[in-house]
Amino acid sequence: MLNIIRNFSKTIFAKILIIIIIIPFIFWGMGGVFNKGNSNSIAKINNYNISTQDFIDYINQSKINPETIKKDLENNVLEKLLSMLVSEKILEMEIKNLNLFISDKTLIKTIKNNKNFHDGKKKFSRTKYEKFLLSQNFTATRFEKELKKNELKKKLFAYVAGGIKSPFFYANNTYIQENKKIEIEFINLENKYQKQNSFLESDLIAFINDNKDNLKEDYIDFSYFKITPNNLTGYDEFNENFFKKIDEIENDISNGVKIDVLSKKLKIQTIIKKNYILNEKGDEIHNKIYQKRNENKIQLIDENKFYILFQINKINEILPNLDDLNFKNKITNTLYTKKKYEYNKKIIDEINNKKFNYTSFKNISSGKIENIELKSIKDDNKFSTQSVKLLYSLPSNSFTLVNDKKDNVYLVKLNKVVINNLFNNSNLITEYISLSNNKIKNNLFESFDLLIEDKYKINVNQKTLERVKNYFR
Repeated sequence: MLNIIRNFSKTIFAKILIIIIIIPFIFWGMGGVFNKGNSNSIAKINNYNISTQDFIDYINQSKINPETIKKDLENNVLEKLLSMLVSEKILEMEIKNLNLFISDKTLIKTIKNNKNFHDGKKKFSRTKYEKFLLSQNFTATRFEKELKKNELKKKLFAYVAGGIKSPFFYANNTYIQENKKIEIEFINLENKYQKQNSFLESDLIAFINDNKDNLKEDYIDFSYFKITPNNLTGYDEFNENFFKKIDEIENDISNGVKIDVLSKKLKIQTIIKKNYILNEKGDEIHNKIYQKRNENKIQLIDENKFYILFQINKINEILPNLDDLNFKNKITNTLYTKKKYEYNKKIIDEINNKKFNYTSFKNISSGKIENIELKSIKDDNKFSTQSVKLLYSLPSNSFTLVNDKKDNVYLVKLNKVVINNLFNNSNLITEYISLSNNKIKNNLFESFDLLIEDKYKINVNQKTLERVKNYFR
């Protein structure tokens, strides 16, 4: 939760006046959609309710085009906005609990010190201030209220991690760790693994016999039908009557009503499928139902332009045979991955048990050893970013396994490590002291994160959130 708060706060601190100057836009007809539900809770923080209307007001002030929201619904744009609102409320609660405040005198000083409101003589200009308010359609009261909220947030974060000053040795250590040069030798292990086309059918059969229970696959029998505005209400639009009927269907499902009964009641033809298994080339709806086979037997799922009501009638666990090409490929890939894992694990175990040495390294290489020098912890030209971080955490003469961005695996030996101290690069002292300060602050924020998670319990009303989503669809 605090990660979201922190990211939000950074934008405030960086360009506070830009962020709080928001131009509300109008959602035509939006208020009417939620007239009956604007007092419903869309989220709850402990005992504090965030109503649907609170969320709608927050969206209206977000300066996001409604079409952008519509396009990004499946990318959880509304969930992110709700998370932002929840974060805002938690900040307000923390500010209140800590009795943090900003006096009117301090607020006036903040406004007068803002360079956006200075004239040519670098003095506060009431005229420039009022023109600014008019250009942004803000009243002075509203602008000053938003500014006060942001200043209080700033004060909260100063309360958590203010006054941090890193000692030089910590900054120097940060510099050393990130900028030391590492000379390494490495072996590409790809040619050491057993090839997929080398597995005999007897190997596959032996693997299947040893793993029969784990290799059984679900073949399902299910019934379903699509619900559209047209076949439910006779109209092509998502109106209040449509969602009222959807509510009734959800109530029937909760009361145990079966799909055949609902089909007759709604006069919508049911489609029946038997012995279905996930298929990349299969129907998208059938695959989606298959993926939800282990959830409730009867479900209603929202597909943006329509709903799907389906019922899982039976799940059959069947062990396919090697005549099924998809199954055969799956077994071959699984066996290849297993052998690869075993080979890698053997090396790692030997390294961890200190039984691996340079002779072992050379024997594996078959004479094919490559060399490279990493310039800094950011040098990810050869290996993945996480692999480079791992290498920079190890001492010289260490062995380990790393991967590149294509997931090729390499056996690596760290040779020479060249260290330069920060005082030899005095122009970077300020940068690395600042970086070290941030590291210490991040540790404090992580501790504060744990406090927040323990202190505030957040529950989201998914049904109400879906109602808001449906408006944009």
